[in-house]
Amino acid sequence: MTHPPGNPPGNPPGSTPGSTPGNNPRKTPAPPPGTAPGTAPGKTPVAIVTGAGSGIGRETAKLLALAGYHTVLVSRTLKNLQKTASLIEGPSTIHPTDLSCRSNCQQVIEQTLARLGRIDALANVAGCAPSVTIENITAELWQKNIDTNLSAIVHLTSAAWPTFKQQQQGIIVNVSSLASIDPFPGFSIYGAAKAGVNLFTLVTAREGASQGIKAVTIAPGAVETGMLRALFDESVIPADKTLRPQDIGQLICDCITGHKTFEPGEVITVPNEG
Repeated sequence: MTHPPGNPPGNPPGSTPGSTPGNNPRKTPAPPPGTAPGTAPGKTPVAIVTGAGSGIGRETAKLLALAGYHTVLVSRTLKNLQKTASLIEGPSTIHPTDLSCRSNCQQVIEQTLARLGRIDALANVAGCAPSVTIENITAELWQKNIDTNLSAIVHLTSAAWPTFKQQQQGIIVNVSSLASIDPFPGFSIYGAAKAGVNLFTLVTAREGASQGIKAVTIAPGAVETGMLRALFDESVIPADKTLRPQDIGQLICDCITGHKTFEPGEVITVPNEG
């Protein structure tokens, strides 16, 4: 399959947080506490958002806050999380950590439950996207890629599962990439990890169906982020061909709040324009 210049398949390095098409993302109406799907009356729903320090993670957190959620902001860099928290119109908790470590994933879930008593949604946006030729793949690079893009999602989902089962409700939105379907040269290990995300989400949805647990994957193309521009200038990927972070944030929010319908375990693809 060929692709037009400047519109590579898949999500370029650093742009794992993707976006959906559209010029003006609508704001999801903010419900009163207890009106989010599956939440008991009077209870504020809780959403964990990884990669919340910038890009799609930040936009997702902002929109979920407007929709009435207490957002738990997770990323590696404290100051980035503090910036996101300052932009949010609603309650939030920050949790700086490295999600490539299993014990850190467990800690995010445990501390959220200790502070807030519940988890209603898990938005797995964080990721990394190494661009490397096959002959230059090292064991360290492969492991980091898998730990960040796939293992973190597996560990967070596993740690949150008992809570979702007890509540008999919960939703998980995982951000993948078009590279999981049609990667271009250099994205071999990134595409492989994201393909794993797609399949893991499908099984998550199937196992969770009888317990009120939903799961869906968002697979965007190239997203306009600082990390994208650190790797590709506009001569390679023109700005008018990229996706906007706030648009995929809206899509994630809509999946969580029920404004967007989807098949269990579906991969919602969002190609670039042009």
